[in-house]
Amino acid sequence: MCIAAWAWECHPAHRLLLLFNRDEYLSRPTQPARWWAAGEDSKEILGGRDELGGGTWMGCTRDGKLAFLTNVREPDSIIGAKTRGQLPVRFLQGSHSPLEYATEIAKEADQYNGFNLILADVNSGTMVYISNRPGGDPVIQTVAPGLHVLSNGAIDSPWPKMVEELMMDTIKPDRSMVPDTGVDPEWEYKLSSIFIDTAKGQARYGTRSMVALASKLDGEVTFYERYLENSSWKENMIQFQMENAQQDLRGTSE
Repeated sequence: MCIAAWAWECHPAHRLLLLFNRDEYLSRPTQPARWWAAGEDSKEILGGRDELGGGTWMGCTRDGKLAFLTNVREPDSIIGAKTRGQLPVRFLQGSHSPLEYATEIAKEADQYNGFNLILADVNSGTMVYISNRPGGDPVIQTVAPGLHVLSNGAIDSPWPKMVEELMMDTIKPDRSMVPDTGVDPEWEYKLSSIFIDTAKGQARYGTRSMVALASKLDGEVTFYERYLENSSWKENMIQFQMENAQQDLRGTSE
């Protein structure tokens, strides 16, 4: 389970403000955020990395691309499905626009287990959402400027995790509010808080990292990560200047 909340093209000083919590099994090997490339001649990506599949759940590039992914929790999974973590990587290292890439992914969406994917080109001010659930034809839509949230449901849906505002909130919703996903109701309830504390209960699954990303109008990007390593929380902050950033003078006057 992951949850993201972001302000897109609606802040007087920033193009994008993003908060992202990633929940995962503690036994799954993961690298914290850093610059890395999938191949020798590949474009570098800033983000965490899944050591098993080689993909990522959230990443960005120096030329202004951004992608993040949430999985859809389901009772059944596709045997031999393609790894969802490669969906952001392929976009970030490619040359397609968000809409072009989403259209391409739609052709093979049935080969993946359930996912929600956000694709953005911050420089051009374009953002697209694609999901292959609840089934049938994939959903593709442009993300308008404003405040948005995304978890296991569709973008901006009233998922219980989305009605709270604090990314460190460990309070679970009323059991009557827990959605019916087909997963065991008790397991669904245990995973229903925004922040899943790995130090409580069965510490095999929980929130492993939290990211705050801020992209200013002048192209300055700050990537802050708080991540769990060997049962201890550590911090990491990386700043860079976006290439080819177009100066945005919103809110100014001569």
